[in-house]
Amino acid sequence: MLKSPSSCSRERSRLRCAIAVFLAGATAQAMAWEPTAPVELVVPAGTGGGADQMARFIQKVVTDHRLMRQPLSVVNKSGNSGADGLLDVKASRGDPHKLVITLSNLFTTPLATGVDFSWRDITPVKMLALDQFVLWVNAASPYGTPQQLMDALRTGAPGALRLGGTGSKQEDQLLSVLLETAASTRISYVPLKGGGDVANSLATRQVDLTVNNPIEAEKLWRERVVRPLCVFDGQPLEYRQKVSDDKSWADLPTCMSAGIPVQYLMMRGIFMAPGATPEQVAYYSEVLDKVRQVPEWKEFMIRGAFKQTTMQGPAFVDWLDKAESFHRLLMREARLLPPKAGPSASDLPARKK
Repeated sequence: MLKSPSSCSRERSRLRCAIAVFLAGATAQAMAWEPTAPVELVVPAGTGGGADQMARFIQKVVTDHRLMRQPLSVVNKSGNSGADGLLDVKASRGDPHKLVITLSNLFTTPLATGVDFSWRDITPVKMLALDQFVLWVNAASPYGTPQQLMDALRTGAPGALRLGGTGSKQEDQLLSVLLETAASTRISYVPLKGGGDVANSLATRQVDLTVNNPIEAEKLWRERVVRPLCVFDGQPLEYRQKVSDDKSWADLPTCMSAGIPVQYLMMRGIFMAPGATPEQVAYYSEVLDKVRQVPEWKEFMIRGAFKQTTMQGPAFVDWLDKAESFHRLLMREARLLPPKAGPSASDLPARKK
């Protein structure tokens, strides 16, 4: 039986005691789980978007700081509005080497498509942050304020302005419908592959406005190619570091203060495949805590104007449950849910002859 450090004084030999303590520590360390194969981080979205950028940032930090013994790779699986990636993780039950970074399609894709997936099918690990949505126009656009854009929507021909967004019946189109409601008009929604494509489409004036995340268009704003008008949050952003034209994220008004009654934030979180053990969840949670402690994380949060909200365990599960209900309500009001199927012939009462 291994001795505790307090029993060392009763040992015949200090060397024997030292060996016993070393073996006890080695045994405890051996009991802690860690990956035994390369780890895959699935992005259920296209390249260049907010989820993809955060996943690749995490990969770089983990690699540069040697936070894991096994390599971490990022794989984009954006097909079917991200369903391909979500279903891949769901099908990997018991595989502790499969992770997924989540966004709002965790809720919107199952609701919009009826695909056999729920966030309860996978294992929550940790919410890393909440991502903002910003109303953007091209820098050459005549709209310099959100009020000017809303006036143009209200007075212009329905469908005259084009809003580029990621996918169909996802968060970008949801915001598009909410903007339509606020302006009592119609906006032409242009579905694109990912946040990177959306930002580039605005830069090349293929669309007139977008609702990109800050991290997706920050570089273009810095280069004075696009212009942010307002943020879809109830309060201004906190970051006062200058980005472009002596303006910071904190200088943006809220869209609500500009008469656009829309508020929406999106989760950036990490999940595991179903069947993960508490020890496996704890391992990745600790790795992510270490990621959040490096100086580069602070810089990434500033660049992307993230709201640094983090949670795990029961609090995270409760948040997810409420977020799902919130998205179901929003999508029903926006008429983005599929029509309910009518009763089948077998469900109908038999006709009397």
